[in-house]
Amino acid sequence: MADINLGVGGANSAVAGGYEIDNSLKFEPDNSEYFNKTFGSAGNRKTWSYSCWIKKTELFSSNGGALISAYPDVNNRLKIAFSQHKIQVFGKVSGSTTVNVRTNRLYRDTSAFYHILVVFDTTQGTAANRVKIYTNGVLEDSFDQTTYPSQNTDEEVGNSSAHYIGQRGDGSSDFYAGYITEINYVNGQALEPTEFGEFDEDSGIWKPKAYTGSYGTNGFYLDFENSGSLGADSSGNGNNFTLNNITAADQATDTPTNNFATLNPLGENTGSAAITEGATKIDNSGTASWETAYSSIGVTSGKWYAEVTPQLGSFNTNFGIVNFDTAIHDGSTYNNAGYWLGNFDSGSSIYYYFNGSGAGSIVVNVSAGVVIGLALDLDNNTLDFYVNGSQNKQATSLPSGTYGFIADVQGTGGPYIQCNFGGYTVNTISSAASDANGYGTFEYAPPTGYNALCTKNLAEFG
Repeated sequence: MADINLGVGGANSAVAGGYEIDNSLKFEPDNSEYFNKTFGSAGNRKTWSYSCWIKKTELFSSNGGALISAYPDVNNRLKIAFSQHKIQVFGKVSGSTTVNVRTNRLYRDTSAFYHILVVFDTTQGTAANRVKIYTNGVLEDSFDQTTYPSQNTDEEVGNSSAHYIGQRGDGSSDFYAGYITEINYVNGQALEPTEFGEFDEDSGIWKPKAYTGSYGTNGFYLDFENSGSLGADSSGNGNNFTLNNITAADQATDTPTNNFATLNPLGENTGSAAITEGATKIDNSGTASWETAYSSIGVTSGKWYAEVTPQLGSFNTNFGIVNFDTAIHDGSTYNNAGYWLGNFDSGSSIYYYFNGSGAGSIVVNVSAGVVIGLALDLDNNTLDFYVNGSQNKQATSLPSGTYGFIADVQGTGGPYIQCNFGGYTVNTISSAASDANGYGTFEYAPPTGYNALCTKNLAEFG
């Protein structure tokens, strides 16, 4: 089956009213971030439903991304995870593989949220009904692996054993990369997707809905709304999870009901670059080549704001805006792009560029931790640079087109750029400023009339 993107993008977030999800949690494999909990007693191991909303931000060639895993040991385990960009339910009992169901569908949309529901019920007489996988409310019916559990088999999820979210459980495998929210694990019930979501009457987009039923033994609900207790179970069962390498700084406002721009790892020239930290950081991993990433959302109108913090040193860290319609990468920079670009060189100056041609220095003696604000006005075709909150330079008469933000790194010292589109940033924020609608978390307040690049703002201004 072809790579089909069913992720929830702008249309979903444009729906007025309805159920709102305020927070998600960012997981980063490089930091070995995950949750774990060992239940005190066994629940129902034959029948359960696991629902979550996810936004992937890194694409692994083989395995990567355990959404839940029960792993007491290598011979007795069960996981829901990504395998070769597909959803897989895999389990063993006493060393023998008892279940291996994997979709043909490829999950490679890094710009939007998916709703994943796995329904497990080994009491069913028909083998194919014992494991069901739904994507955005639609039942998957095409698989490349179809080993179903025997009838009435007790599998490991729901047992009195160690359960993990964000990794397999062996401490080295299947670390998840991206955002996750609205985790509902319902023990003892095989539920329909309509318990967790619904199709919008006007747009037809699958959107979140509050689950109002019971959770059963060992059931839990994680919404990540309390930054001081991110592992807290809100189901009423008290099944709180332990955080591992996760702090309050990993809480995000990038959610299925307000999807923010991130860096797109499927972009123009990211062959050896690392796109990490919820797709807000690009690092060229020490190679000398130019590596580039675009924002995952492009716009043709409105006023938009983002911030970048580049690493300073003997290399280039470029940033700015790019015209998706005309940009051409020539191996070292962009031409015919219709954009202005800032460039750090040797850690002392910002240079001014247009279509790949230098146009002079605009700031000197910049220091580590500098925050560059980018204020893009596509109603008047201008771009303003702000340095630590102060306006520094304006570009005018931008060519028409579809624009996004861009980050570009080059050098042998492993240069990086940390971006902040408002939904999450690895930068330490001291001011927590938002746009006029209250969206985004920035170090400096966006200029009057400028907005975070997210789907709620796109619905109003885009």
